[in-house]
Amino acid sequence: MFTPSPTRFGRVLTAMVTPFNNDGSIDLDGAQNLARYLIANGNDGIVVAGTTGESSTLTLDEQIEVITAVREAIPDHQLVAGAGSNDTRSAVKNTERAAAAGADAILSVTPYYNRPSQAGIEAHFKSVAAATDLPIVLYDIPVRTGRKISEKVLLDLFEVENIVGVKDAANSPGATAQLLSRAPDWVDLYSGEDSVTLPLLAVGACGVIGVATHWAGSEMQEMIAAFQKGDVGEAAAINARLIPSFVYESYEDAPNPVPSKAMMNLLGVPVGPCRSPLGFAPKDLTVRAQAVLDGLDRGVDGPN
Repeated sequence: MFTPSPTRFGRVLTAMVTPFNNDGSIDLDGAQNLARYLIANGNDGIVVAGTTGESSTLTLDEQIEVITAVREAIPDHQLVAGAGSNDTRSAVKNTERAAAAGADAILSVTPYYNRPSQAGIEAHFKSVAAATDLPIVLYDIPVRTGRKISEKVLLDLFEVENIVGVKDAANSPGATAQLLSRAPDWVDLYSGEDSVTLPLLAVGACGVIGVATHWAGSEMQEMIAAFQKGDVGEAAAINARLIPSFVYESYEDAPNPVPSKAMMNLLGVPVGPCRSPLGFAPKDLTVRAQAVLDGLDRGVDGPN
């Protein structure tokens, strides 16, 4: 029987990029190296095969290869596997395979593109949850999926035993505050948008599943720790230092995860390019990345 517990995955997790070789093939050694780097630099756990991991360009077999490789690299830390789909049957199959590959939990995104009704969304997630005993974190990101999970559906889904949390990328702290005022205390709500992590902490979020945490995981840990001990001024000061990182992580000419890959390559943690249609980074992106690091008073000495 699954027993929910508060903040079961830690406070800071990174939605990890998927390293590729220059020919577009998956670099599994690079994935292991990156996962170990993230754990050594402020992260409690890793999320693989999510949006930032270019899941839309990965085959199911490739997703399982990445999950397996990262599991091997970080056997003692939390591994959350993206296993979503806009086809419920595929999402169920992906979830079963991710569980068998060693994931500790499943990140399941709202069905995208076909824009189902709220009833359809609820039925979809209940089918996914029924396919595994692992805890499920719902991924609410309407800017990409075209559908917001309604508050009513979220509250109904929290009655399912192994649906334990939400990655909230809806970018509406007011709505999140209302949801958490009505949700069970054991629900773990993670900010899914780095720039609103501090506001979401103020209304009850437990942490972040981040992007800038590729290079600023330690700073994010410090910000959350300061807030949770009641030092709001210090948390706000750290957040202010992180704003250039939040701005950097996605541009019109370099959408997420292009900037993160440029940053990690600069830091000496090779992750290669993105797959088409994202492709290679603009020529000036390394200069932008260096400016972000300079603002964090961090040199580039290669991986720790």
